[in-house]
Amino acid sequence: MILTIQYLIVLLINKTTSVIMKVSTACIVLAYAGNAVEHAQAFSFTQQVKTFSALNVRATSTKSSTSLEMSTGLYYSTSTGNTETVSGYIAEAAGLTAEDIGDATDDEINGHDSLIVGAPTWHTGADEQRSGTSWDDWLYDTLPNLDVSGKKVAVFGVGDQASYSDNYCDAAGELYDLFTAAGAKVYGMTSTDGYDHEESKAVVDGNFVGLMCDEDNQYELSEGRCKAWIDQLKSEGFF
Repeated sequence: MILTIQYLIVLLINKTTSVIMKVSTACIVLAYAGNAVEHAQAFSFTQQVKTFSALNVRATSTKSSTSLEMSTGLYYSTSTGNTETVSGYIAEAAGLTAEDIGDATDDEINGHDSLIVGAPTWHTGADEQRSGTSWDDWLYDTLPNLDVSGKKVAVFGVGDQASYSDNYCDAAGELYDLFTAAGAKVYGMTSTDGYDHEESKAVVDGNFVGLMCDEDNQYELSEGRCKAWIDQLKSEGFF
């Protein structure tokens, strides 16, 4: 009887020890797992912080780079739509958006580092206000109140060589005269070769003061001329 009781006590002690060891082992495993999860979460958080920091640096760098880019405004006005068509070719070639000068604000003009400006010729033979568009008032009422001294300007004109051979693109010459008188520096002079006209106030020192297009008689050349002109302006450091 005594031996039986002793045997049962020993058996109970062994089982209790086994249970305690299993529980201890489970606790150790759980503690290790919890520690691993904690380290993993910490690592994940650290990586997220690093990623966010890198993205933030890149975004800041991009913003700074963009802020240093030159700003160019493209302005026109039109009577029949031809000048708008040409301004569209220029906008596509230069990656710009064309806007009617009548809708432009003084702050917009002042905010640009360079301007591309274009007009048709409507009042042939006139000494001033030759375009018959919003330019006529803008050049004489608004431009004198703006500071364009040293600003880069490129001029384009649209005219009809056949019907108005003696006044081809005269309004472009008016743009040139008034912007240079205000202190702007004009880029993009082009050759008169390939045109068929008699006289033009847009010719200075044997060259056109900018790009001239004829949507009535040479419309098939306009888009190519615009692309070539934009390439020329890029080579001259206009943009």
